Amino acid sequence: MLNIPVYKPFLCDLEEKYVNECIKSNWISSRGKFISKFEESFSNYLGIKHSTTVSNGTVALHLALHTLGIGPNDEVILPTLTYVATANSVAYVGAKPVFVDSDRDTWNINPEKIISKITKNTKAILVVHLYGNPCSMDKIMEICEKYKLLLIEDSAESFGSKYKGVYMGNFGNISTFSFFGNKTITTGEGGMVSSSNKELVNRVAYLKSQAVSKEKEYWHDELGFNYRMTNICSAIGLAQLEKADIILQKKQKISMWYQKFLKDFDITFQKSEKDCVNSFWMVSILMKNEKDRDNIREYLKARGVETRPLFTPMHTMGTFKSNETFPIAESLAAKGLNLPSYPDLKEEDIFSISEVIKKYFESI
Repeated sequence: MLNIPVYKPFLCDLEEKYVNECIKSNWISSRGKFISKFEESFSNYLGIKHSTTVSNGTVALHLALHTLGIGPNDEVILPTLTYVATANSVAYVGAKPVFVDSDRDTWNINPEKIISKITKNTKAILVVHLYGNPCSMDKIMEICEKYKLLLIEDSAESFGSKYKGVYMGNFGNISTFSFFGNKTITTGEGGMVSSSNKELVNRVAYLKSQAVSKEKEYWHDELGFNYRMTNICSAIGLAQLEKADIILQKKQKISMWYQKFLKDFDITFQKSEKDCVNSFWMVSILMKNEKDRDNIREYLKARGVETRPLFTPMHTMGTFKSNETFPIAESLAAKGLNLPSYPDLKEEDIFSISEVIKKYFESI
């Protein structure tokens, strides 16, 4: 019986050392040296000029949209196949999320289907690099330029991914990241807002701290938010960032091992475009149909291997439910699953998972 979760963070002594520094100094809340160190080191690592920490990836998106002035009567184009936070953040500012179907191979938003969704109310395109796989940025930036639209990158899942040699997060007017416990680098709970535009990031930093005045104590100039990251979370983030290269190298190996051991099975892997580097936050596959997907998940679970289904398309549930159909996204969601993808996995672990999958195929 195996015991392999779908994800767990890659933590070591350095995180403990930095957290203990916070505790010993009594700087455990939203002030302290690790906050600015993490922000600066994050920007330097990705080559983004400016970054500010926030309390999670969802509020990063909310602040990004709010700071860009997106609000009621505006429309924001985004993929239907994404995590709910992407669509929720659009609703938080009173704008309308307009969904687009997925590309069959990359699973990302299909640029060819964006233009038909643009109206006089369209203000921005919000792209998601799904499971670490970069979107087709040249095509999307061309659309933004032609139609004078803002571009927001939801890079929550794509820390360390590259498009034509450039890290994700460098392409949008503003970009957001998540550091939840299952992300490539983590702060436990946390996020980042980044941009080459200093004024945008400064405004995010101002708004995240209750819009407190710099000139007058306990004076708040406008409606603000309590979206700050703690010094402790930043300390963990800095430690994670200092070993980011190691984590990303491990992720690449995990993907290669899965593809090596599963190449003979009737399984389809998520594909990347040419000149892209997928950070493989999650190694993801497609089965032939929904029944096979559900059956193999149960089979793996019974033998100690945890998996996840792909995200449920936004247009099929809750607040965002509509009668519009998006056949590619619906098919991917029905047939897809995420395999265990945490950095500590070794080749023998992937081999063991593949052996269970082999037995599943032999049993059907």
